[in-house]
Amino acid sequence: MNVNEIQQQLFQGIKRKLSSEESVVDEVAKLLDMSTDSVYRRMRGEISITFDELYKLATHYHISLDQLMGIQQGGFLFQGNILNPQTHRYDAYLKGMMNTLAYFNSFQKKEFYYLGKDLPVFHYFQFKELAAFKYFFWMGTLIFFPEFRNKKISLDDYPEELFELGQKNLAFYNQLDSYEIWNMESLNSTLRQIEYYIDTGMFKSDHDALRVYEVMEKIFNHLEEQAKLGYKFNYEDTTKSPLGKYNCYFNEIVLLDNSMMAVLDDYKMSLIPYTAINYMMTRDISFSDNLYNYIQNLMRRSTRISEVSEKERARFFKKINDRIESRKKSLHV
Repeated sequence: MNVNEIQQQLFQGIKRKLSSEESVVDEVAKLLDMSTDSVYRRMRGEISITFDELYKLATHYHISLDQLMGIQQGGFLFQGNILNPQTHRYDAYLKGMMNTLAYFNSFQKKEFYYLGKDLPVFHYFQFKELAAFKYFFWMGTLIFFPEFRNKKISLDDYPEELFELGQKNLAFYNQLDSYEIWNMESLNSTLRQIEYYIDTGMFKSDHDALRVYEVMEKIFNHLEEQAKLGYKFNYEDTTKSPLGKYNCYFNEIVLLDNSMMAVLDDYKMSLIPYTAINYMMTRDISFSDNLYNYIQNLMRRSTRISEVSEKERARFFKKINDRIESRKKSLHV
């Protein structure tokens, strides 16, 4: 690869970082403090970019020079933020998620894939009760925020501004064409978390636990209806006006891991979870192509339960609702 080809790859990499509404020329001109004509000349290869310009562009857009130059080091470049008590709060986490989803929605083609070890996180924001429970569980039990340790939780203590941010995330997710792959274990994680809080006396009352179970039933009834129709719609919308496409698959044999992928026009972005709810992103072409091929192979070996396979769909959601109902009956309310 010669210098001019590397320069072309650089500008292609920058283009992939921007939304479809943003101009590469305008953004680079602003960053390098030069005219748009000067940027065009660099993009056409008439002028070579300087080392200082390369440094500014690669640093600002998080572009790996090894990957740009075709140097194979056996590694992949990821980026992301870490939700922890010292540096990052939950509202910032939700705002970061919202910005990412808004970015996805800026593209014409916007497909989103989710390999559900748990119920996909966006569905938690459907109802305040489940959003609240997940918030207290993540903050107090998994991330260990000091103010939540050994604190009995009340669902009514969940801040309204956090619920509103979650609702905005759900609204952005509903606009995407999504492919969710589940198995029966996808539900068990949340059920076990609720049972743990019941057994350890972390709920102020069993009535709060019952409220969480009840909204879980509502969510799965809503998801079953979306799967039946093949598209998403707002829970409160009695007309069921279609939003993004909803493709749901059931896999009986593979334990999934909450990996996510966005296919945006002509490129892919991979999102890999770690330490509970944190995730890291990469646009690395080889990594994302490999993950995409894995997902496609997994879907071929799964049963599609959206729009088709009515019997399998009914059986799957009945098993889910039966599990929730049995937990409800165990409560002393």
